[in-house]
Amino acid sequence: MASLFSGRVLIQNNSDQDELDTELELSRKLDNRVVLLFFGSGSCPQCQTFAPILRDFFIQLTDEFYVLRAAQLALVYVSQDTTEEQQDLFLRDMPKKWLFLPFEDDLRRDLRRQFSVERLPAVVVLKPSGDVLTRDAADEIRRLGPSCFTNWQEAAEVLDRSFLQPEDLDDLAPRSLTEPLRRRKYRVDPEARGAKLQGGEDDPAAEGRAGGLF
Repeated sequence: MASLFSGRVLIQNNSDQDELDTELELSRKLDNRVVLLFFGSGSCPQCQTFAPILRDFFIQLTDEFYVLRAAQLALVYVSQDTTEEQQDLFLRDMPKKWLFLPFEDDLRRDLRRQFSVERLPAVVVLKPSGDVLTRDAADEIRRLGPSCFTNWQEAAEVLDRSFLQPEDLDDLAPRSLTEPLRRRKYRVDPEARGAKLQGGEDDPAAEGRAGGLF
């Protein structure tokens, strides 16, 4: 996941605004996690309404006041603000664990095009490999709250087992009656991965992996 921001700087939304500018620092914050890319703007009324919902959602999953162990979750604010002052004001009351791109980094715009974000706010959910689980989870977060993460985590386990402990790899029985439905809902579209073989042929290794899982 850190490869998405390779060669870039991410800033932590704490009082010191610590910069993550090495591959190791980025890896520690992003790898083996579900990553949310939050596209928003302080000038967007809908974003102003949604931001407190997303803030509480994130805190309830990552703050040890609410949970015994923080979820494997990271959030990067991809600002669509028109000024740096507007961006800073928007982030002022957001969690300290949030990360964001420097205002002058053009990757803010490039990511919006890369993930085909057409409206604000939008929350793109990425699995640890960088594949897209859902292109906009804003409505899902509003409706389901923190339980969304269970859905995403289970889907990520099915796709690449990133969250499974070694002793669990041979035991892939569904954890609930609804898990098979979540597996289908969050199945990654090969086109969304942007990783086709030359000539447009399907990846036989991928087909083998999929056949072994389903």
